[in-house]
Amino acid sequence: MSVPYETAAYDPAESPESPEEHLARLLGRALNSFELPDEAILQLDCALAHDSSLHSAHHSAGLHRETYRHTWLLTDGRAITLWELVHNTSPGSEPAHEVYADEEALRAATARLPLPPESPDFELPVQVQLPPAPAPRHAYAPDDSADHARRLLRRAENADRPDAETAALLATAFAHQITQAFGRPERTGRPVVGISLYEHAFLLRDGSEHSLWEVEHTATPDGRHMCEVYGTEDAARAAMERRAAHQP
Repeated sequence: MSVPYETAAYDPAESPESPEEHLARLLGRALNSFELPDEAILQLDCALAHDSSLHSAHHSAGLHRETYRHTWLLTDGRAITLWELVHNTSPGSEPAHEVYADEEALRAATARLPLPPESPDFELPVQVQLPPAPAPRHAYAPDDSADHARRLLRRAENADRPDAETAALLATAFAHQITQAFGRPERTGRPVVGISLYEHAFLLRDGSEHSLWEVEHTATPDGRHMCEVYGTEDAARAAMERRAAHQP
């Protein structure tokens, strides 16, 4: 006997969880989560978004079985799916949850359930809709990027450098790229030498990007090298203009 979606054991689409929270809840209730490949679980730690939907269901004579499809979108644009099987093995018993990394394993587990094979299932046509992964603006290289951000902020000598909140945000960086931003301040129609601008772009764990702007110059009373760091390109270029105005 076919049943409506509302009679399923639970409705994962109602949960507003983050991708990490949803994964933790799924693994926490599954009896066999220890069987999942470690590689798949590690990849899901960096998921940007997730979507869950009912895939199929069967109810008859007090027994029920539902399968759910859980899909995560990764930072590199790939999608990973886990399949959840929810069932009771005797009328009135509490539902058990199992999770599988592929449909073949799911089908093998479903075939072991004591459900009449002649009873019909129903399949829901499901099209998982996930937000498109934003195209990164930079060609990032995975590195000790959080430490790079910490060292950059530590050597900045300007009083208006980015604050502790920015430092905490960049502690989640796992890749970065450094590029020189061209265009120098001018004085009397000629570019000023000794002042350079660099963008330090960071890719964070949640898939977002954040940049710091470094001004390197020797426009100091004793001509020594100085580093200043700003949170925006406009602020960095304004600092370049100020330094250029005080050069002889």
